[in-house]
Amino acid sequence: MEDKAKTYMLGIEATLEVISGKWKGIILHHLTSGRKRTYELRQLIPKITQKVLTQQLRELEKDGIIHRIIYNQVPPKVEYELSEYGWDFKDLLDRFCLWGEDHLDRIYGDKTKVLEEYSVKEKNVKQAPPL
Repeated sequence: MEDKAKTYMLGIEATLEVISGKWKGIILHHLTSGRKRTYELRQLIPKITQKVLTQQLRELEKDGIIHRIIYNQVPPKVEYELSEYGWDFKDLLDRFCLWGEDHLDRIYGDKTKVLEEYSVKEKNVKQAPPL
């Protein structure tokens, strides 16, 4: 049986297919800071379900964007990291983040009103003990 190659009109279609979904870009963003275990990704992305996280990780692994590292120990330990191919995507991912922040500033006048990253930082600063 012959596999039919999918056809695309533009390269961006292939890019969007690989990173499609609400969570893949966020997962990749967190993996740019280093290897992560599943529970660490769940803590960093609290709104994602375990099922969806597992699905997204498997798809990213299938596409060669991330590596799954399995340690032979009890209890089992699995970590995820960007592959060399995945690291090629980092500059584009950074640009997506910057563009998104600029877009939020343009739409809301101040991205800190709607971007959780800033509200989390503010909470952490307020909760920090005095020196």
